[in-house]
Parts: sequence; structure tokens; C-alpha cells
Amino acid sequence: MRYQHNRLQQLRGFYYAARAGSISRAAEQMSLSQPSVSLQIQALESEFGTQLFERRGPRIRLTRDGETLLELARPLVEGMDGLDDEFASRRDSLARGSVSIAAGGSTLQYILPPFIDRFVHEYPLIDLRLHNVTGKTGLALLRAGEIDIAVGPMLDAPQDILFEPFATFEPVLITNLDHPLAARQRISLKDVARYPLILPPRNQSTWQLVKQVFAEHSLQHEVKLEVGGYDVIKTYVQLGLGIAIVLSHCVTERDQLYTKSLARWFPSRSYGVVLRKGQALTPAAHRAVQTIRPGLKL
Repeated sequence: MRYQHNRLQQLRGFYYAARAGSISRAAEQMSLSQPSVSLQIQALESEFGTQLFERRGPRIRLTRDGETLLELARPLVEGMDGLDDEFASRRDSLARGSVSIAAGGSTLQYILPPFIDRFVHEYPLIDLRLHNVTGKTGLALLRAGEIDIAVGPMLDAPQDILFEPFATFEPVLITNLDHPLAARQRISLKDVARYPLILPPRNQSTWQLVKQVFAEHSLQHEVKLEVGGYDVIKTYVQLGLGIAIVLSHCVTERDQLYTKSLARWFPSRSYGVVLRKGQALTPAAHRAVQTIRPGLKL
């Protein structure tokens, strides 16, 4: 370690002398005595067995070997001398900047709040922008480079997309408290099919999944209403206009609803961070990803 420390000091003395063209000026810049800098240069010349400077009075000039050593030493010395400023700059860049996240309405309402709250408190100088969009729109924005991150569920990730799940939720049946199903201890899928359903619009994955599961069990079902947003669905379920199949994360203790797991028939849904493969994240976006999905190696 002492040898390495001395080598760096010797290279610094050599570098500053070469840049100034004078040992005395190099000594002033380094806040050292002239003999100290001279000894550093002599030590390098002795070790490499060559002359690094041609000395002409107070002025010095690099030899050919000196030019070679300067080319090698410059990035080392400049990197070490600029380490404090570079470190401060990178720390500052991590604490500033902007990040754009796209997610669906239910993700923004039920999944992301604790992560967003933590991120805002840890990085108050980062400008955070949230976009309420559908999954398809979020992917389009991500591919176009108009957002940094998308968050939401994904059944099958395209080849150019990286999907890293961080939470999984099971499907549940919800009814109002006076519904006949709420009084039953055991419920079959056939029981559910007897009552009209309230579902998200048919262009969304939930509608298609419900249709597929009932078809696989040779059951007919009626969709009474197609409405967007879990809060809207829960409102109409509470009014007794139908029952619904939703994910467990959207039902809270404050909701006056009966719930029953349907995990026996419907697959659970994973929510995750969505990125483009090979995407170069800004420091701010990297911190956002680590807040939502800690430990993800990018």
C-alpha cells in the first residue's frame, strides 16, 4: 500500500511538472517544496531506467519516454484529482432530475401509493410525473422513449420488454352484503354464473379472462354492466346491480362488500416494473425502479 501511495505521488509530481514545464511551478501548484517534486521525478526515472525530461535551466521538456508516460499517467492523475468533484456531481445527479412512470388507474390508486410516498420523501428534488394510461398505451410510450418506466400487470411479456414482478394478488368475488351468495359458506363457479356480472370494458384483459374461464367450464354468464375503474365497479356492486370479479388489492376494510376468493378457478395476477430491454436508465429513473422493485439488477 505504501508503494502504491508513493507511485501515485510520484506520478502526480511528474504530471504537474510536465504540464507546467517547470518543477518549481509544479511544486507551487501541489503545495510542495521543489526538492520534493524533483525527488519524485528522479524516483520514476530510476525505476523505469530512463530520462523523462530534458533539463534546460529552469525549463524542462519531455523526452519521448516522458511523453509516453504522460499519456499513461494523465487519466490516472486527473481521475484521482477530480474524484471529489465527480463524486459530488454524481450524488447530486441522483438526487435531482426527473422520472416519468406510466400505469393504469387501479395501479396508481391501489398499488403505487406507498412506493411513490417513499420515493418523494427520499428524493424530494426529483421531478416525478405519473401518467394514467392503459397497458397498451404504456407500452407504446415506453417503446417511444416518452416515459422511463411502466408499472402494471402483464400476462405475456413481448420479446423487447423486461417484466419484473414485485407483488401478486388473487381474484375475488365481490357482492353487496345482502346478496344471496353472501349467506353461503361454499360457492361454486356455477353459482357465480347465475348472477349478472359487472366487469371492466371488454377491451381489457379482465373481461377476456372471465369469458375464457366460464367457457372452459361450459358455463354461460351475463355481463350486466361494463364500466372502467374498480371504484366505479364497487359502487354499482354495492347498489345491488350485479356482482364482480376483481383483484384482491382493490378491496379494503372500508368497503361494505362481501368477498370470496376465486383463486380455485381464476389465476392470480402479478404486478411488476416494465422496462425496455437494453434501456439506459437515468439515475433518477434507476432510483425509482429500486424503490418499487428493490434489488433489481439492471
